[in-house]
Amino acid sequence: MKNVLFVCSQNRLRSPTAEAVFSSRPDLEVASAGTNNDAENPLTPELVQWADVIVVMEKVHRSKVQKRFRASLNGRRVICLDIPDKFTFMDPELITLLQTRLARYFPAH
Repeated sequence: MKNVLFVCSQNRLRSPTAEAVFSSRPDLEVASAGTNNDAENPLTPELVQWADVIVVMEKVHRSKVQKRFRASLNGRRVICLDIPDKFTFMDPELITLLQTRLARYFPAH
């Protein structure tokens, strides 16, 4: 079982969509958070430590995670999907992008 943390800015659209899409996978435990202080679920050191893998939507998120949570990362992998903030929650195009870009990291069983 892998703990996967999905991260975007506000934790309102992209990362909650990723959490919903991958939550049915029996091999993954998933959560989501946002890098902004006013995010729905702000990123914390505890969440970073919980995660085996951190999946960020943009390079700016990876930079924020690596700068703010350096002490908590402990060599954890941070995967950047390069998905821009232009989608709505559960947008079919966003779901396809998430599934396509994460297939190599989390192959379907």
